[in-house]
Amino acid sequence: MTVACLESLTFGLGRLVDAAGTLGERLLLLTRDPSFYAHELDRLPSGSLDVVETDTFDVEGLTDALRRTPEVRGLISSTDTWTLAGAELTARLGLPGLDPDVLRLTRDKAAVRNRLHGAALTRGRAVETPAAAPDARRLLLKEVGLPAVVKDTAGTGSQNVWLVRDEEELDRALDQAAGRNLKGRLFAEPYFCGPVYSAETLTWDHRTRLLGVSSRLMSPEPRFREEVTAFPVAFPEPRRASLERWLDAVLDAVGYTDRFAHVEFVLTADGPEVVEINPRIGGALVGEGLCRALGVNVYEAMVQTALGRRPHLMDAEPPGGPAVAFVLGYPAAPGVFTGVAGLDRLPGMPGAATWYPVRRIGDPVEHLDDSRGYAGIVYAEAETAELATHRAVAAAGALRVLTEPFPEPDGRRAHGG
Repeated sequence: MTVACLESLTFGLGRLVDAAGTLGERLLLLTRDPSFYAHELDRLPSGSLDVVETDTFDVEGLTDALRRTPEVRGLISSTDTWTLAGAELTARLGLPGLDPDVLRLTRDKAAVRNRLHGAALTRGRAVETPAAAPDARRLLLKEVGLPAVVKDTAGTGSQNVWLVRDEEELDRALDQAAGRNLKGRLFAEPYFCGPVYSAETLTWDHRTRLLGVSSRLMSPEPRFREEVTAFPVAFPEPRRASLERWLDAVLDAVGYTDRFAHVEFVLTADGPEVVEINPRIGGALVGEGLCRALGVNVYEAMVQTALGRRPHLMDAEPPGGPAVAFVLGYPAAPGVFTGVAGLDRLPGMPGAATWYPVRRIGDPVEHLDDSRGYAGIVYAEAETAELATHRAVAAAGALRVLTEPFPEPDGRRAHGG
């Protein structure tokens, strides 16, 4: 009996293998590049799962391959990039899954904003316009106002997102957007001020359970670079219950019936406002943090929902564990990644400080304004998310992510630091 996994997030594959085994299933990983999962695969016993290297954007080829695979009973698609391919596969193969129309909606940030506005769950509407349209500037100023966020309807990792606080920044954003290859369409929405969080939820049969809230410490304006995350945020019980009711209404409004969701929101002076709805478990080390902080392997719920079963986590009271925090490690300058200085100091740090690598030596690091630029993650734990954050930040401060300048086209080294 097999559960197929269409690519995966950078971390969590080992937990997923364990979860499948506990439930009597064999995991099959379909991937374009197995080396992307080297950190996880190197730590798994030989033969723990089946790995098939294939073109994971070729839905026709994937359909044929899975039809030839005996006893495929479920499909897991936990990345933004392959969400729609996964939806198409589950529909073709008759496997349990969210309605593909719901997944298409969640991958369209403008459509989500307007669906929530129609349900009175947000104060702002999305307004779409091509960046090069003659009236784009006038339309956005009239319909959205300032401050605003201009972004890609299908963007990921904070890419192609512009904070617009005045008309000069609006002109600059439209000029830059006109030269970008967007994954979706350009739109604008109001900029909601306040701290950013992400709700880690599990839904079954239209009911949503809030597993906890992660803090999301961001870079200073105008960038939207994620830097520090901690879980679980200690909200007073009335606030936590209110958030759970709001999240239940938000996910129900977009037709969400089952599975994990990672809902980013801003806690404004007037209440929560959705940033985006991700139809998956959280990325980076969010999944690992959930496992440790709740004291259970939450990936069992991922396998159970893929099989069409009510996940035990909907009803269980997890035993709990330490709070966790992690810091994304960015270099000081773009270039070729050459390593990390200070890793030998981590064993002396409190909180089981650990470095989780994302990049390999020789990888290019070109973008530092969004999450494409981090080379790894520093993890730490403690009794509370606040204390875990202090430990993770202290450990990260002892490290330096190193790059050297990109070589010039003729092979000579470029000058730089």
